[in-house]
Amino acid sequence: MAILKIGNKIQIEDAVVLAPMEDVTEKPFRLICKEYGADVVYSEFISSEALYRKVEKSIKKIDFDEAERPIGIQIFGANDEPMVESAKLVESFSPDFIDINFGCWVRNVVRNNAGAAMLKTPKRMQELTRLVVESVKLPVTVKTRLGWDRKSIAIVDVAKMLEDAGIAAIAIHCRTREEAHKSQADWSWIAKVKQNVNIPVILNGDVKTPQDVKRAFEETGCDGVMIGRAAIGNPFIFREAKEYLRTGKIPYPPTISERIEVCLKHLRLNIATKGEHYGIIEFRKFYSGYLKGLPDSSKVRSKLVVSESYNEIEDLLNQYKQELEQKMSEQCKEVEIS
Repeated sequence: MAILKIGNKIQIEDAVVLAPMEDVTEKPFRLICKEYGADVVYSEFISSEALYRKVEKSIKKIDFDEAERPIGIQIFGANDEPMVESAKLVESFSPDFIDINFGCWVRNVVRNNAGAAMLKTPKRMQELTRLVVESVKLPVTVKTRLGWDRKSIAIVDVAKMLEDAGIAAIAIHCRTREEAHKSQADWSWIAKVKQNVNIPVILNGDVKTPQDVKRAFEETGCDGVMIGRAAIGNPFIFREAKEYLRTGKIPYPPTISERIEVCLKHLRLNIATKGEHYGIIEFRKFYSGYLKGLPDSSKVRSKLVVSESYNEIEDLLNQYKQELEQKMSEQCKEVEIS
């Protein structure tokens, strides 16, 4: 049994964690994932430069609900003073820990020497991390990648250096910056890191099913498993993973009714947070996940992504649900007759 321990307050058995994702892990989505079993959630990453300049939009990203705990607020940047001051600002909101993003591969981030760009200068990464750790009382964690590219994988040494800088845990996306989300994640590095550090190690990358979660724990000895893209529009994966870890049995997937109901609940939370106009527009990325694998879902999505009112979306989804349930009922009757 794995134990994820972050600081003095977080201690979770077989922790299954929601990964930080830009424009995805906002409060409405985090609340839904917590409801369905995510043990720990992270905010989307927040620019330290924006927080340093007191940009209101970025400060709002720190906001969270008590129901989300334990929660980590993730910041990124490359400069000492903005990183230190943004960490202090985040601490004033009293999350459970602060996370530093040293893994983002996106060009706009790395060209400013932030995110995964720091993997090219491990000493600088260590120095900046130490400054943040020493500036706050909350536990500080790091999320990073294996290396800049396959020729420069140095995650074992990087993890040791970050541990020396005082971090409480490290999450590792098992690809390089060069690979982004391409190629298969290389989990073998997790065990190597575990052998060389005393802090918790969280595995991330290619965790798509409950079976993947169990295999990750068993094969690598990791202290926690982090789920990212597989949770978008599919918060049920946390419930399924926890059940599979507990019983060893493949859980039943959510019913059509549950998928539609949770989709609408998530949309309502989004609207409550952002207003109807932006709440609806920014929710459109979730439909494909909630409707994945359902008959004729592409036709329904094409209508949903141009809908501009909650009532219209609710009617479309409820009508779709009724049609699917009626087809299933008819199919069952045909089976009984035959």
